[in-house]
Amino acid sequence: MTSKIAVIGFGNIAKAIITPLFDKKLLNPKDVYCLVNTKKSLENIKKNYKYDINIFQANSKGSEIIWDCKVKLLSVKPQQIKNIIELENNNNNLLVSILAGVSLEKLIKRFPNHKCIRVVTNIPITIGKGLTGISWGYEITDDQKQLIRRLFENSSKIYEFPEDLLDIFLALTSSGPAIIALIIEALSDGGLSGGLQKNLSEELVMEMILGTVNLIRETNLTTAELKNMVTSPGGTTISALRVLENRCLRSALIEAVVSASNRSKEFR
Repeated sequence: MTSKIAVIGFGNIAKAIITPLFDKKLLNPKDVYCLVNTKKSLENIKKNYKYDINIFQANSKGSEIIWDCKVKLLSVKPQQIKNIIELENNNNNLLVSILAGVSLEKLIKRFPNHKCIRVVTNIPITIGKGLTGISWGYEITDDQKQLIRRLFENSSKIYEFPEDLLDIFLALTSSGPAIIALIIEALSDGGLSGGLQKNLSEELVMEMILGTVNLIRETNLTTAELKNMVTSPGGTTISALRVLENRCLRSALIEAVVSASNRSKEFR
């Protein structure tokens, strides 16, 4: 793919991006230079990660080599960005940030010697089912764009957006899994209240959700059409939907997405 890639921070998301490239032999582990913050993280990766990558603790001897890499993947916590000191290098190098809410403007100010790219991805990337939104910075060439797409295409489906849409993309796709988990938990508790064992109830809810999504996709039904298919006059489904509408579930979900998006904007 490229001669060298630096990974600044090597948590679950960074591993999910890089590991499939090793698995498919698209990238050589010896061409990856990873920087972590603590000795504990360094020792844990050396002991447990299945590939032998170059790894350094921040500010240790030799760690400055990461700035020689043409591509850097920035994967630290947003509040840790202030601890990363850019060294001078070829300003044609790329810095790809997956930090939630950190704007291109802030990245460019922090890393003036790099071309910056902002990326938002979500937790299903850890099983190769992610959704990734990319917003390109200035003067990114077509070849560089293709290189970055290749970084993510083995672990996620890629969408390209102007930066002002990344906050709502984050709210839907990155915060969304927690909302879905809450819905699964609540529905399975409903089954528990009706006498089902918790594990069985949760399994039924997840299978129902998977089946419903597949039905919508494979038949091109709209959500309204599907709802009408299973809602009969005076039946059980309309009784359930009435409760949800009375409790403002629809509005609550809309407001949850809007709130997450607004919170993301506060980090800019």
